[in-house]
Amino acid sequence: MGRNYYGEIKKGYAKLWDTESKLRTAEVEADDLPRVRLTTSKGEVDIELYENEAPETVGNFINLVEQGYYDGLKFHRVLQNFMAQTGCPKGDGTGGPGYRIYCECLTRNDYRNFFAGSLGMAHGGPNTGGSQFFITFRPTANLNGKHTCFGRVIKGLDIVKEITKINPEKPDPKAQPDRIIKAEVLRKRDHAYVPRRVTN
Repeated sequence: MGRNYYGEIKKGYAKLWDTESKLRTAEVEADDLPRVRLTTSKGEVDIELYENEAPETVGNFINLVEQGYYDGLKFHRVLQNFMAQTGCPKGDGTGGPGYRIYCECLTRNDYRNFFAGSLGMAHGGPNTGGSQFFITFRPTANLNGKHTCFGRVIKGLDIVKEITKINPEKPDPKAQPDRIIKAEVLRKRDHAYVPRRVTN
């Protein structure tokens, strides 16, 4: 691959980041997006949620947080230079809340893109997500439009990057997975947050 290929990649990223930067500036000024704190075995991580672009995903997430669903769950899949995944009650990536939600990135043109510290819904195919989510360590353009990006880390990304690496395909018996000790809503908008479940 030549310079032109990588030049186009850099230009494409710069354009995406320019759009993202403008959105973040507007969000700082509005200062009204929901926030959640994850107290992990490595430390505290504060998250801001993209309710404007992913209201259903955010509604589902906040609903689960308020139920205490995530408390005690492992970071069961943590891949070097990629992401940390959690939200499975079974601890092996096969569990969920007992229902599925819609992938908003497939139905909205204003979906957010993935950068370092982005939150995304994990799924096994379109409209199969539920409770599992991941936090990216770096920009991951290959996920844009395929997984719903519904928030970002605003404090504690360095802590996220320290989470013990767990590769389910190459198990290390000595590796002890980190956990979410407690997830709590720091603030939210004044309305009910409920999931819209897939019905078919």
